[in-house]
Amino acid sequence: MSRLLISLILLAAPIFGQALSQGEHDYAVSALHGTRKQFIDTLGPLSEAQMKWKPAPNVWSIAEVAEHIVVSEDFLPAIVTKMMASPATPEKRKANPRETDYMLIKVLPVRDKKAQAPEPLKPTGKYPNKAALLNGFRTARDRNITYVRETQDDLRVHFSAHPVFGELDGLQWYILLAGHSERHINQMKEVMASPGFPVK
Repeated sequence: MSRLLISLILLAAPIFGQALSQGEHDYAVSALHGTRKQFIDTLGPLSEAQMKWKPAPNVWSIAEVAEHIVVSEDFLPAIVTKMMASPATPEKRKANPRETDYMLIKVLPVRDKKAQAPEPLKPTGKYPNKAALLNGFRTARDRNITYVRETQDDLRVHFSAHPVFGELDGLQWYILLAGHSERHINQMKEVMASPGFPVK
């Protein structure tokens, strides 16, 4: 094969690929940055006593909710990694995937319906204090933001089924990560608003 032909093939590859548009990158990155700030701002002023306080024996503390968020930062992207190792299924792509993108940001954070966390995402006391939680979150979230900002992977044509939202493409799993964070930040605020929450 001539060098000219090889060069033409390499130049043509992005045209026929399924790379995300700049708007799709920006939408997901903005959602991830926004909920990154919310998480850090919510935990920032809290004492260790406030972090560990539980409004009832069967209700998670803020520390436990925070751990659930942090563990999800690895668990959910691992689903995307597995998806990307499987063949693309472009026939599953919806006519307007942005409608689902928007729904994940607007609907998921609303806590009118509760759900049980899967076993791998239940808190186990993995992080000993607030500083460890914040460090774990920043490290994982920044890695996820970098991937979504820079990836050329064809995330829109690989899918995995969510138990509530059905088939989601790879980008939507990252958007879900942001919505999931906001949902549980709202849960932390519910704990903070509970009677008996420590003053400091």
